[in-house]
Amino acid sequence: MALIGPNPPLNVVLVEPRIPPNTGNVARTCAVTGCRLHLVGPLGFSLADKDLRRAGLDYWGQLWRRHHENLETFVAEAPPTGAWHLFTARSTRSLWESRFAPGDFLFFGSEPEGLPAKFLAAHPGRTVGIPMRDGSRSLNLSTSVGIAVYEALRQVAAAIG
Repeated sequence: MALIGPNPPLNVVLVEPRIPPNTGNVARTCAVTGCRLHLVGPLGFSLADKDLRRAGLDYWGQLWRRHHENLETFVAEAPPTGAWHLFTARSTRSLWESRFAPGDFLFFGSEPEGLPAKFLAAHPGRTVGIPMRDGSRSLNLSTSVGIAVYEALRQVAAAIG
């Protein structure tokens, strides 16, 4: 079943990821959906890490990816197109309330800390949360990316018919 056309439907942005297998799983999700992957440093591992490569399996050759030195560099170089959706467990706006369009950017923070507080404060109307039971802290990074990407793809597909 083909989900996407030749243009990348979404941009996934991992800010300072720390766990190689999580990033590898996200890379695999991006490869099979056609999403672009932006890795924003500093990274907590080498891009040559065997656990990162193992999690991505044979999808690395099919993946559009770019490594950005830091968040400030990414923001300065980011294209002016596509809305920004900042995923955080502390958002009051649910994933189900968000509207996604082709070319949007889905931001996710590091496993232990999430997105930087200063970045979230600079974009207060852009935060998005994934619904969870009360008292739950957070979901795994690669699980969160999978949930967000497929909901966004569902909306994009519905919008284009």
